[in-house]
Amino acid sequence: MAKRFWSERRVLITGASSGIGAAVAEQLARKDCFLVLTARRTERLESLAAAFDLDADQYLLVPGDITDPAHRAHLFSVIDEELDGLDVLINNAGVGAVGPFDQADAERLRHIMEVNFFAPVELIRELLPLLERSDRPVIANVGSVLSQFAVPDKSEYCASKFALRGFSEALRYELREDGIAVVNFHPNTTRSEFFDNLVDQDGELKTNPLSMSPEKVAAKLIKAIERRSPEVTLTLSGKAVVWAKHLIPKLTGRVVGRLRQP
Repeated sequence: MAKRFWSERRVLITGASSGIGAAVAEQLARKDCFLVLTARRTERLESLAAAFDLDADQYLLVPGDITDPAHRAHLFSVIDEELDGLDVLINNAGVGAVGPFDQADAERLRHIMEVNFFAPVELIRELLPLLERSDRPVIANVGSVLSQFAVPDKSEYCASKFALRGFSEALRYELREDGIAVVNFHPNTTRSEFFDNLVDQDGELKTNPLSMSPEKVAAKLIKAIERRSPEVTLTLSGKAVVWAKHLIPKLTGRVVGRLRQP
């Protein structure tokens, strides 16, 4: 089933140079599909593709900033001209920040919303005509467990992921008759470069002993796409907190409120 699903599929991955994006690209490189990889770091994309040992006709590298409308338009042009359509769009690029909201400026919020919400939304808008040419198109939006419950000191990040989740759910209903699946994928904390590239950080970060490797997260994302699963939340701890928020909201709120950074 998995091999048949990916056979000759045209797949675009944003944020493909590291973390979950790179792990997804590496695993899909072993399947019979065509990869379009985009991220800001040209050198990282090139070294990634070299490590996969792919033939030149199996991938395209399109470096650029996903928040730039010109780059999104360029992605459309490249995919349209080279592939004549798109089967799977994986919106993975993301950024975060840690620190109290009242000690941050407006630029922090705007940047996080641009990367985590506006960029994937506008990329979907740009690429819908290409997805409509596919016989089994899928849009996979990589969100977060924090799209379902909020924690202190990550208010902007939570806001961006809440927004993406709501948008994805509404879009799923809109595109259902067109046969375009929308997958909401919510990993818990992942061991990656995400925390090395925070927009802002106040204090020393607390590590999560239950964090997953990007390779394991990637495997679960690929499976969710194969199944066209509407909503997937990873880890028992992540699911438990989501349920606790609804079943015992006051107690959950007291516990979560203690998660302030030092």
